[in-house]
Amino acid sequence: MMKTRVFIDGSEGTTGLRIHERFSKRDDVELLTIDGELRKDPEERRRLINASDITFLCLPDAAAEESVSLVENDHVVIIDTSTAHRTSEGWAYGFPELSAEHRSAIAKGKRIAVPGCYASGFIALAYPLVNGGILPADHPVSVFAVSGYSGGGKKLIARYEEPGRDKKLDSARMYAWGQAHKHLKEMKKITGLEREPLFCPMTTNYHSGMIVQVPLYADMIAKKKTPEQIRDFFAEYYQNERFIRVLPYGADAEAGGELFSDACAGWDGMEIIVTGNEDRIVLASRFDNLGKGASGAAMQCMNIVLGCDEARGLNL
Repeated sequence: MMKTRVFIDGSEGTTGLRIHERFSKRDDVELLTIDGELRKDPEERRRLINASDITFLCLPDAAAEESVSLVENDHVVIIDTSTAHRTSEGWAYGFPELSAEHRSAIAKGKRIAVPGCYASGFIALAYPLVNGGILPADHPVSVFAVSGYSGGGKKLIARYEEPGRDKKLDSARMYAWGQAHKHLKEMKKITGLEREPLFCPMTTNYHSGMIVQVPLYADMIAKKKTPEQIRDFFAEYYQNERFIRVLPYGADAEAGGELFSDACAGWDGMEIIVTGNEDRIVLASRFDNLGKGASGAAMQCMNIVLGCDEARGLNL
C-alpha cells in the first residue's frame, strides 16, 4: 500500500503535537520528520515540504506564510492551522459541514485553512442562520465563549501548569477587551455578516473543551421563530453530518440547567444546543478546542483530501 507522505511544520506546538499523536493509530501515513536543530532552517523545511504529499502548518502566522512560499511542487497540499490564510483568496475554508461547496473545495484544494477554535463554534451557529435568511447580515451579534487554557498554546499552558502558579489563575481569565481577537476576521467574512461580532472570550482553570454562546432577541431576527423551531432548523441543516450533533430541545433543562464547557473534551465532534424563551433565544456550540477546534478539524480535512472515511483516526 502506498503511504501518504506527511510533514508537520511546527510539530513542537500544541496542535502539531496532537496531530503527530493521532498518526500513531494510522498505517496509511509516512511521517517525514525534521531534526530538532533544523526546525527553523528554511532549506531543510523546503526539502521536507516538497518531499511531502501533505504538509500541516502548525506555526505562527509569519512562519506559516514563509512555509507556503517554500512550496515548489504542484502536488503538495498545505493544511494551515494558523490564522494566516483563513480569509485569503484561493484557500478552502476547512469546515466541510457548512455546505456542499465547502466540502468540495476542501476535497479539490491544494491550500486549506483550518478554522480557529472560537470561530468554529460561532460559524457553526451563525453561518446556517445567515445563509437561511433567518439572521440578517446587519444584525448586531454578540458572542460569549469560555475555553480550557490549552487554547492559548504552550505559553499559557505553562502558566496554568507551573508549580506554585499565580492564584489569580484559579478564576476566570477574561481577555481580548480591545475587540481585536484574531478570530474576528474569519467570523465576519465566512458567515457573511456586515460587521465583526462583539466578542467576549475567557479561559478558565481546566485543560480543554469549550462553549461558544450567541444570544438573540427573537423580534430582531428576520424570520420569527421559537427556540424549538430554531433547534429543528439546525437539526435539519446538519442532519447528515456525523461530526455535528444537535441536541434535543430542552437538553439544558434535562441537565439540571447546567452545561459544562469541558463535557466534549477528547471528542472530535461538536454539539449544538438551543434554549431560551419566546423573547430571547440562546444558541450554543460545545466541543473540544483541541479537537473539532484544531487538530481534529485538520485531520478531518486531510481525510477528505485523501477520499477516505472523514473520521479515520478521530474520536467520534
